[in-house]
Amino acid sequence: MLKSKTFVRKTRSGGVMKIVREHYLRDDIWCGSEVCTECKQESTVLQRDACIESNLCSYPHYVIPDTNVVLHQIDVLEDPVIRNVIILQTVLQEVRHRSAPVYKRLKDMIHEKEKFFYAFTNEHHRETFIEREPGESANDRNDRAIRVAAKWYSQHLKTSESDADGLKVVLLTNDQGNKQKAEESGLLVYKCEEYIKSLIGNPELVDRLALSNDDKHDITSSKVLFPEHLPLSKIQAGIKSGAFVQGTFRASRDNYLEATVFVQGDGEESTEILIQGLQNLNRAVYQDVVAVQLLPQNQWVAPSSVVLQDEGAAKDDEEEKEEEDEEKALRISAAEAARKPTGKVVGIIKRNWRPFCGMLNISQIKESTRHLFTPADRRIPRIRIETRQASTLAGQRIMVAIDGWPKHSRYPNGHFVRSLGNAGEKDTEQEVLLLEHDVPHQDFSQAVLSFLPKMPWTITPEDMARREDLRNLTVCSVDPPGCTDIDDALHCRELDSGNLEVGVHIADVSHFIRPGNAMDREAANRGTTVYLCGKRIDMVPELLSSNLCSLRSNVERLAFSCIWEMNHKAEILKTRFTKSVINSKASLTYAEAQMRIDDTTKNDDITKSLRGLNKLAKILKRQRIEKGALTLSSLEVRFHIDSETHDPIDLQTKELMETNSMVEEFMLLANISVAQKIYDEFPDCAMLRKHPAPPPSNYDILLKAAKSKDVEIHTDTAKALADSLDVARVDGFPYFNTLLRILATRCMMQAVYFCSGMDSDFHHYGLASPIYTHFTSPIRRYADIIVHRLLAVAIAADSTYPDLMDKQKQSALANNLNYRHKMSQYAQRASVAFHTQLFFKSRGILNEEGFVLFVRKNAIIVLIPKFGLEGTVFFDAKDKAGPKLVFDEEGPTLNVEQHTFRIFDKVKVTISLDASNIQHQKIRMSLIDPVIPGVSVPAPDVEPQAKKLKLDR
Repeated sequence: MLKSKTFVRKTRSGGVMKIVREHYLRDDIWCGSEVCTECKQESTVLQRDACIESNLCSYPHYVIPDTNVVLHQIDVLEDPVIRNVIILQTVLQEVRHRSAPVYKRLKDMIHEKEKFFYAFTNEHHRETFIEREPGESANDRNDRAIRVAAKWYSQHLKTSESDADGLKVVLLTNDQGNKQKAEESGLLVYKCEEYIKSLIGNPELVDRLALSNDDKHDITSSKVLFPEHLPLSKIQAGIKSGAFVQGTFRASRDNYLEATVFVQGDGEESTEILIQGLQNLNRAVYQDVVAVQLLPQNQWVAPSSVVLQDEGAAKDDEEEKEEEDEEKALRISAAEAARKPTGKVVGIIKRNWRPFCGMLNISQIKESTRHLFTPADRRIPRIRIETRQASTLAGQRIMVAIDGWPKHSRYPNGHFVRSLGNAGEKDTEQEVLLLEHDVPHQDFSQAVLSFLPKMPWTITPEDMARREDLRNLTVCSVDPPGCTDIDDALHCRELDSGNLEVGVHIADVSHFIRPGNAMDREAANRGTTVYLCGKRIDMVPELLSSNLCSLRSNVERLAFSCIWEMNHKAEILKTRFTKSVINSKASLTYAEAQMRIDDTTKNDDITKSLRGLNKLAKILKRQRIEKGALTLSSLEVRFHIDSETHDPIDLQTKELMETNSMVEEFMLLANISVAQKIYDEFPDCAMLRKHPAPPPSNYDILLKAAKSKDVEIHTDTAKALADSLDVARVDGFPYFNTLLRILATRCMMQAVYFCSGMDSDFHHYGLASPIYTHFTSPIRRYADIIVHRLLAVAIAADSTYPDLMDKQKQSALANNLNYRHKMSQYAQRASVAFHTQLFFKSRGILNEEGFVLFVRKNAIIVLIPKFGLEGTVFFDAKDKAGPKLVFDEEGPTLNVEQHTFRIFDKVKVTISLDASNIQHQKIRMSLIDPVIPGVSVPAPDVEPQAKKLKLDR
């Protein structure tokens, strides 16, 4: 049956266009229930025995939630206890428009077999479709559609000639009007909270309920603590008139009474507005989009250097004395310094709340069910939650979601989502780390896995016909030890002409991952593989990453090859790209490849190929450095993990070999060659990577550090910086050059992906290359898959698709990839930090030599080269009078009593783990040498021999 809807719309040119929408109604949409004998359905979702222990609904029943219940109580619906739920198409469509994250979670539940969630297409069912009546709002029409569908279900199940004794349908809604109308039409209807509280067999579900507006007043005091937020209409008018500005709220890690609002200006211009004090912060939470009103200039303040953590017992809504003192301390310390534009938050444009990881502070009041939750991220305020299982949750890492922040409440109100496990345990901490850095790490869904090739997989004759057969070439791969996701392989051979042929062969991942399918969407969302200590979170399923795409030795694999003809001076004479089939002759580690090159008795084809590559790589590197490419330094740490306990038993910095550099040179060359090719073919939609030059002020610390040792550094161009770093030497201080390069790395900007049609500056500062992209790691980076697709279209090896040529979509994709890459780097650092803590936990107190990297007002930051570890030595103590400190920003130098500290000074420190705050464990450092009376500590005894023996086994 066909329904059609006709309406007219005005066009841009002023004409009128008639639009006819056709809406098909069908008789073959089944109810999905096991008890039904009327519907001709092949498979069912909803169970016959839909029982759950409830003192409201003692009979078997299916649940139909309305849209608001799904949006606000998704945490409850996700609980394994809640099953046999009918999700109406009306609800699904509304949720999709209102919240993408909730929609994804809902879709996942519908796909999960054990949940028995059934999506019923009520909008296309002949008996449940309703038209909007004149004068009826869209919202009211949708509420009516939900009631009509619920009514149809209860009648439909009654008429089933089966033993459906007593199977009923329960509608859940928190809308009073909707509930009343449902009751009038004879439906079984409850408020969500009523229903959840009735499930006497599962009282823990109550903790997961999000607070409704009625409850929010219970928890708060009567006293108004914060100014009212302005409504959106006033905010928009204020932004338009210039009275307010819109920006992103960025809370401070070190000071809970201070934040900045980042305001994006036109082009590259952006400004920051300082916010200080609880009233002015006005309930904004990190990453919210807020409206800010600037204060008059005489009320502007300077950023505070005071560290203030919101710790200890709950600061009650009535007790403001302590906070007033803390706010005063901010202003006193800020009076002398430079003032910054300062403002106050007047309204919230968009909340950016997510579930937060952290721990519960158990209330001191006996039998209390209200407790404060402290998030792991210090930028998030503490959250007040209600729970009856506090004693169980003490000492566990848990997740909590914010429900709201009323103006009467000192803290936001929230609800318990789930427990992650005991704090301090490796698996728990790893889970926290992934969640806090927003790293997608759930198992791949069935929808994604369904697009994997069927095993056993072989290369078909059709594949061979479309590719170049390079199986006879002496191709080999060189990777770190234990690498299973081998993206790249190389070959080098002499041609009859006397020139050399060099090939870089990259796994052909885009052959397996086709545009737009579930596996492609998942990889695009993940953006990158994340490498933690002892764990890898793959971007693509393991069958591809470690097997079919991995260029392992002695198996035939599909590749995308970039092949150059070069002379012996490493000058490129010809470049070509081709899809190919290869058979790698060896998978080597960097050390094995190095040994082959150095062993003069070896002269086989693989070794000859490696020597040829190594020789050319040295020339390429020299040419690159002459152009001004930077060789910077950062200490990478390697843990030796105990095979049984999986705890770190040794920690050392990674050493790099010639072969690391050899592989790197050819990867860079391939990336540059491909970048040029895809940009020539697609000037508007090439996915490229750029590295902006740092603003001159970034180099201040580097220049000061060099000056303190009478060394001059030039930073006008990358070449000037590279040259001056090469000659920076200090007699008797061999490590000086490495320290300078480590500092120079800190001055750099982040490299980013971008779409060529949306930008004009392509330059890569660090590589001194006018154009660059990523082509060589498609197993672990999604950007490379896009680049493969562009290159394949450019050489007519594959067909194009609309999104690939859409610069707006490419640009949005690049933004997501930049975000995922940044978060993955932070997650990797956090993982190293956690494993470093585990290492020092078993070591007691160690003493080591280090160098001062930075000098602060009350501390020095020390780098321990042996462990690649940074730590802070504080000179002021909270509980006792500290030494006399004089800080000079020009140097920068710090006088502690009679001793002056400068950057790069050599010091000796003790290193130990401070586990007093289980959620924020830190590496503590104390000064041994130089000896400053009352400040430095005596050197600890070397660790006992027994412990050593145990670790050496």
